[in-house]
Amino acid sequence: MRSLLAVKLGCLLGLLLLPLLCGLLPVRLRGAGTRGRWRSFVGCVAGGIFLAACLLDIVPDSLSDMREELRSQRITVDFPFPEFVLTLGFLLVLIIEHVVLDCSERRAGEATPLLPCGEATPQPAGTGEWVVETGVPHLPADFRAHSSFRSFVLFLSLSVHSLFEGLAVGLQDTESKVLQICIAILVHKSVIAVSLSLLLLQSQVPTRWFVALIGTFTLMSPLGITVGIVMMQNPGPSSTMAQCLLEGIAAGTFVYITFLEILPHELSSPTCRLPKVLSMLLGFSVMAALRFLG
Repeated sequence: MRSLLAVKLGCLLGLLLLPLLCGLLPVRLRGAGTRGRWRSFVGCVAGGIFLAACLLDIVPDSLSDMREELRSQRITVDFPFPEFVLTLGFLLVLIIEHVVLDCSERRAGEATPLLPCGEATPQPAGTGEWVVETGVPHLPADFRAHSSFRSFVLFLSLSVHSLFEGLAVGLQDTESKVLQICIAILVHKSVIAVSLSLLLLQSQVPTRWFVALIGTFTLMSPLGITVGIVMMQNPGPSSTMAQCLLEGIAAGTFVYITFLEILPHELSSPTCRLPKVLSMLLGFSVMAALRFLG
């Protein structure tokens, strides 16, 4: 039992340090070096990673966990309840964002980004920056730059998912299972941490908030492991259904951010369309391979 606890504590330390280092590494990209065309390609790779994480990891896991819990509780309903919970998460972000935007527009008297950023100014062609072009009136200014609100929602949904991943490690009863799941989560979360970091940088989040968000994100899996260890040491009635509901809502928010924020932002520019698509496919392939091998 003590050896199992030691393995879990080692996994906790690994899931804290490596994703933290991976998440803080792209902070060096802030500044003049980020204003090249390659930055857009890196963003497309991150978009492909999030697309794969959404469709191959977070959504399937959420739906299967909810269905399994309904079966274990002997609940039978002629209604797609897991999909309904996921849709609630999607609609929750949609409603909150538009309420915030409406309040912002009423206060400002016109449509403005939630947090204005310098990327909304015209830039020379080929710089890789998002620009406001008068020849494309159907795209509002805030569509061309990652909004800080959406970046925060993305951080929140990823953090909730990471918490449950850590909980799965903490609840294992054999060392081999702990190591197997931990290694898979470690690789997966490190890649996600880099992608999340890049998107936060594109949102021009202040440095102190950037560090706080990345730090909090990396703490979620260790926190989940800690909760799992405590539950194993002190067995009692579990709230598995509440966990499944939260996981389903988090999956719905992730769907919203992936398809209405990340992918439109990365692919809306008319320049270098094919290289951007190939970059996105590269990111998708990396995550798909990790999912297949894990």
